[in-house]
Amino acid sequence: MPIIRNKQRKLKVIIESGILLEEEIVRCCELYGKYGVDFVKTSTGYAEKSATVEAVALMRKNLPANIQIKASGGIRTFAFAKELIAAGATRIGTSSGVAIMKESN
Repeated sequence: MPIIRNKQRKLKVIIESGILLEEEIVRCCELYGKYGVDFVKTSTGYAEKSATVEAVALMRKNLPANIQIKASGGIRTFAFAKELIAAGATRIGTSSGVAIMKESN
């Protein structure tokens, strides 16, 4: 049964990938892919383990192409942000945005 949504608003789901097993991440991607969310976010940033390149790559592999991935939590360097983007993240959530952008120059 599809979720009826207001298309004027975006729906983002956080899966806290750092505490999930691979098969649990895959199952989340299957469910949220089926229900057509707009974004799946890797982490709140409060768990012990935050965003990883491996989790983002796994999510990208198991989500429909139209669902974006927001990598969040523990992203403090330009190099790491680039790795996450290369793995499939379309957005980066960080409190270190200014430092990362300065590092990019």
